Amino acid sequence: MGRRSKYPEEFRQRAAQLVLDSRRSVREVASELGINHETLRNWVTAEKRQRADGPAALSADERMELARLRRKVAELEVEREILKKAAVFFARETGR
Repeated sequence: MGRRSKYPEEFRQRAAQLVLDSRRSVREVASELGINHETLRNWVTAEKRQRADGPAALSADERMELARLRRKVAELEVEREILKKAAVFFARETGR
């Protein structure tokens, strides 16, 4: 998990939108805003991804939570299969 940004989310979005909507270079806008051009480039990439995905897209936190929940579901399914096999085994043992 990355560290928290020292820039507010709205500032990051607006800076990226400025690059995408104004046809100005990343370096030019970064210099004007007083931020590192690589930082702005990352924000622009994220904004492009967001625009491509549309408004219904998941945020980064939601994607991480979804991945965690999928891992948990897979783990629980394995445990359930083990318990089913154990139940069959013990049913046979008590039937003898």
